[in-house]
Amino acid sequence: MRVLVPNLGSTSLKYKLLDFPAERELAAGRLERIGRPGGDAPSYRAAIDRVLRAAGQIDAVGFKAVHAGPDFCGTFRIDQSLLAALREYEPVAPLHNGIYIEGIEEFRSQRPDLPLVAVMETGFHSTMPARASTYGLPEEWREGFGIRRYGFHGASHRSVAERLPGLLGADGASLRAVSCHLGGSSSMCAIRGGRSVDTTMGFSPQSGLENATRHGELDSFAALYLMDRVQLSAAEMRERLVQSGGLAGLSGIPGGDVRDIEDAASKGDARAELALEVFVYQVRKTIGAYAAAMGGLDALVFTGGIGENAAGLRQRICAGLEFLSIALDPDKNSNPVPDCRIERHDATVACLVLAAQEELVVGREVYRLLGR
Repeated sequence: MRVLVPNLGSTSLKYKLLDFPAERELAAGRLERIGRPGGDAPSYRAAIDRVLRAAGQIDAVGFKAVHAGPDFCGTFRIDQSLLAALREYEPVAPLHNGIYIEGIEEFRSQRPDLPLVAVMETGFHSTMPARASTYGLPEEWREGFGIRRYGFHGASHRSVAERLPGLLGADGASLRAVSCHLGGSSSMCAIRGGRSVDTTMGFSPQSGLENATRHGELDSFAALYLMDRVQLSAAEMRERLVQSGGLAGLSGIPGGDVRDIEDAASKGDARAELALEVFVYQVRKTIGAYAAAMGGLDALVFTGGIGENAAGLRQRICAGLEFLSIALDPDKNSNPVPDCRIERHDATVACLVLAAQEELVVGREVYRLLGR
């Protein structure tokens, strides 16, 4: 089975074509600045047409879809009910759902013969116990509107959970790990026995760690207070929180790219340094919290754009965690090879840098659903 896995961004489209059950990568590509002057395609329609032509034979398309509420936490053949749920939850995930709805509809229009499958980012976290997923809200809100901690980045955290036992030569049933997916969008997951037991993102991707332009943890009354003081509507406030918060808001650097923030901090920019300190503190604090929640820790994993490439931030995060027997080897941390261990020789917690394999996880789920 040849499964196309597109990764849709607001002005970009990455894709991989994977062959199952061999799990071979047949093709990959990336289109940038879609719809902008000098871009690779004048519209998403044209971009998807190019991808379909380049990929050749395709048996199914798998989407790393984000949020469709409580009835769609898993892997599903896309139909009108799932599309309706994606639209219902678009205000909760405005940066993600809208572009996936557009992409799904365009694939349906151009290739109505192809099975389309949504591998929901919330699916991996459906194993969280109620004590971790439940908010302190009235039952009629929680049950009537599906308000709970869902968690996201499910494909990335699932990839860590599936690969870790083999990489460590350990019994996966008892393995306690913290997965740090750090990038423009960041989240962490406590994984015990291969299952998600807690995660930092909640009802929306707009919680937990600071992201590039989205705030992390925020007292809801702070948002309400600002709406009253600045006279913002809910839609206006949503746009501000999504576009102007996070590392960009802290540092004052548009886009919130950690590489730009680290460069500014190295030149003495106090706001940039504060942004890094806030981010590092959040990650370090969460590692300790998840170790407590699981009764110990066997492995700490860094993945995602920042997790895989920012050696300085990895070192800062782990500094002071020796009491958990977490310590990095400076040389291994500075020069990691793909899927490597970087802990110091006397540390008992394994520390790893893993390349994200989200497309492979999505493809496996599509094959599991359709291929058998």
